[in-house]
This record gives sequence, structure tokens and C-alpha cells, in this order.
Amino acid sequence: MNSPADASPDRRRWLILAVIGIAQLMVILDNSIVNIALPSAQADLGFDDAQRQWVVTAYALAFGSLLLLGGRLSDLVGRKRAFLVGLVGFAAASVLGGLAPGFELLVAARALQGVFGALLAPAALSLLTTTFTEGRERARAFGVFAALAGSGAAIGLLLGGALTQYVDWRWCMYVNAVFAAVAFVGASLLLPAHPVEHRPRLDVVGTVLASAGLFGVVYGFAGAETDGWSSPLVSAFLAAGLVLLVAFVGVQRRVRAPLLPLRVVTDRFRGGSFLTILVLTTGMFAVTLFLAYTLQQVFGFSPLVTGVAFLPMVASIVTAANTVPSYLLPRTGPKPLVVLGMLLGAGGLFWFSFLTPTSGYASHVLGPLVMIGLGTGTAMSTSINTATYGVDPGTPVSPRRR
Repeated sequence: MNSPADASPDRRRWLILAVIGIAQLMVILDNSIVNIALPSAQADLGFDDAQRQWVVTAYALAFGSLLLLGGRLSDLVGRKRAFLVGLVGFAAASVLGGLAPGFELLVAARALQGVFGALLAPAALSLLTTTFTEGRERARAFGVFAALAGSGAAIGLLLGGALTQYVDWRWCMYVNAVFAAVAFVGASLLLPAHPVEHRPRLDVVGTVLASAGLFGVVYGFAGAETDGWSSPLVSAFLAAGLVLLVAFVGVQRRVRAPLLPLRVVTDRFRGGSFLTILVLTTGMFAVTLFLAYTLQQVFGFSPLVTGVAFLPMVASIVTAANTVPSYLLPRTGPKPLVVLGMLLGAGGLFWFSFLTPTSGYASHVLGPLVMIGLGTGTAMSTSINTATYGVDPGTPVSPRRR
């Protein structure tokens, strides 16, 4: 018979989900909230347009290049400890950015946010995976998680617009400390402290190759924004990044304790889920960035009204993510839901292709936002659930009923 102490974490699993959700929301909305604050920050700190992109790129470089290492560190030091350290570090870096008197410190703070975000994000997902393990309850939990992942960018636009318009751009950085403090208290009280019984060896060569390769790819894409795709520097970084990542794959096939076991990504259902998440996340940030600019610069919306304009998409994501997969995934398997979600998202993007300066919000923006939201909520929650199902040694993804 289980003791009360053993049963307690199970009874509190929905509170644990709330804690993990707050941390996930903080990481996701940070980029879009900073995008809204950038014009005010630029005017306040006096940096030019060429420098402005580095406020965003510094975070992406650190986060993208260190994400695999962050996941392994949570295995080495424990999920709870990694989660708490990530929260404290992310909050401290955010406060540092809010206090920044100049461009250089702001960029450094954004890079630090990326470092601790790369530790926090995989720890949060692994905690969710071990807390919810079976059936419809797992699908519902991942629906909430996916809803936050899919709608976080739009929520950031709303929150960033309100803070920038009514308080100060610096609060777009300070607000992360509020999220982190709430999540830290909740995690300290609710998360079980599982001791690390078997510490895996750190694949140093694989870590260096993966981090350097991802850095090269991210830096190359960032440089293409300002220098163009024909730039020799852009080509050099992209080529070097791809070569290093190919070398990383070769190393992972030979080492005894690989940083990324290739069976995780070569399973066709899990690999397809990762690809779906990549496409959805890329599309979501592209839509929010493009539409936020269009609504403000072409339609004349204020930052706050721009954020409000995204609320129908947020509502659609939350609704779809918390209903469709939990009821249909155990019956149909992931494939039909992912296909349906991607088709809805593609339909919304195609609808946006008819947008002109004389278009109206109700006629040309509202409908596509709802379609994209329904598609993202359906496909994202299904893919995250499938990608993290049964990640034990040698366990394949079950494509059918759980």
C-alpha cells in the first residue's frame, strides 16, 4: 500500500502542471514580448536598426546551441534542480536586461536568458512526461502544455503591448521575474525530489559538435536577415554548422552514452512529430511577427490593440489543444490529427496571402487567425504527446491507441 507521501505527488499532479505551464509560458512569450518592446527600447538606449536584430538573435543563438546540453544536464543533476536553477537564472537575466543602461548589456542579458532557457525548457518537458504517463489524462495535460506553446507568442504580444503602452518597455523584461517567482515557489513545494541514481556520462565531443553546429546554423540564418543569402559569411556559417552536425550524428552512432540517442529521432512517428513541431513553431512565430508589424504599421493599431487582435487565435489554440487530442487521439492515433491540424494551418496561411492594405480585420484577419489556431492546437498537442511517449531504452512510439 502506498504511503501518503507516495500518493501526494499524484494527487497534486494538476498543480504541478500549472507550475510547469507557467515556466513554459514565460519562455515562449519572452521573444514576442521583446519584439513589441524593441522600438521603445531602441529609442531609449539609442542603438541603430542594424544592432536591433541582435537583441533577438543573442537569445536564439544561446538557446538553440545549448538546448541539447541543457537536456543532458537535467539528467546529470536532476530534473527538479535543473528546473529551479533555470528559473532563477532566467529571472536574474531578465532583471539585468530591464536595468540595462545600454545596448551591450541588454544583448548580454538576452544571451543569458537563452542559456538558462535552454536548461529550463527540457527540464519542464521531462517533468511533464514523468508526471502524466497514461491515457486521456496524459493527452489532456499535453493539450494544456501545447496550448501554452502555441499561444505563448500571441499572449506575449498582448502583454508586451500593454506594458509598453502603459508602463515602460523595461517591464517587458521585469515581468519574467514575476512568472519565475511564482513557478519557483510552486516547484519547490510540489515537485518531488527524485535522486539521480544513474548519472550518464557527458558526451563531451558530441556536446561540442552539437553546440557549435547549432550555433553555426542559427548564426547563419540570423546573418542572412541583414547580409543576404549571397553573403560569404552567411554561407560559411551555414556550411560549417551543417558539417559539424553531420559529424555529431556520426559520433552519436559510436559513443556508449550519446548526447542524443539516434533511436529517439529515427523512429518514424517520433521523428515526424519533431518535424511537425518545428514547422508549427516556425510558422507561428512568422505569423505573429508579420501580422504584428502589419497591424501596427499598415492598419494603424496600437501595441495593445494589436495584442487584443490575436486573442481569437489564442482562444482557438486553447480550445483545440484541450479537446480534440484528449478525445480523439486514443481512438484514431496521431496521424489523422496531425494531418488535419496542418491542413487547417496551411489554409489559414493561404487565406492571409489575400491580405492587402485595404483589407479589414473582420474580413481578412479574424478567419485565418481562427483557422491557424485550431490547426496549431490540434497538431501541436498531438505531436508533443507522441514525441514524448515511451522514451525508454528501446521503446518505439505506438502510433495507435495508447
